[in-house]
Amino acid sequence: MPQGRPIAVPDDGLSTRARRNQPVLAVHTGAGKGKSTAAFGMALRAWNAGLDVAVFQFVKSAKWKVGEENAFRELGTLHDEHGTGGAVEWHKMGSGWSWSRRQGDEADHAAAAAEGWAEIARRLAEERHGFYVLDEFTYPLKWGWVDVDAVVETLRSRPGTQHVVITGRDAPAPLIEAADLVTEMAKVRHPMDAGRKGQRGIEW
Repeated sequence: MPQGRPIAVPDDGLSTRARRNQPVLAVHTGAGKGKSTAAFGMALRAWNAGLDVAVFQFVKSAKWKVGEENAFRELGTLHDEHGTGGAVEWHKMGSGWSWSRRQGDEADHAAAAAEGWAEIARRLAEERHGFYVLDEFTYPLKWGWVDVDAVVETLRSRPGTQHVVITGRDAPAPLIEAADLVTEMAKVRHPMDAGRKGQRGIEW
């Protein structure tokens, strides 16, 4: 796509403006590092454009320190106090939702993931946010905790211009088929291959 121009213009009856304003479903998958990081980068652009941003982390626990969370909470405060950018919500295990604070076995976690997705589906129906990051959401899909076909149908039929980015390894084929933008992160080399542990400012 040289200079931001499409290779071919579809004969869909839409104007350039209408086509540009269509909602985007993006999937960041693959074994390489950077899937969530790339999604948060897109969320930063969305915030700057004034879109309400909502992040939902499906696997990381409340104890996991995510540097982007602190940054986005500050951006949310900036919006609330000065009207800059968009509003921000950040939900993860142990923070914000009652379902995410529960302890239990796999069945409990499966029920929790399904409940979390149901909440997101409600928000999509209400057009509550402009930009969603469903971080590591491919795992509940892979494990069968949330029905892939139901998710795809909800995403395909979401109203308005809500953008959604889903991250995680092993994205299921129906989700990839439904997406407008799919990026597969391929690992070429990683510090952990040489025995180096994750470090502040790189992994968190």
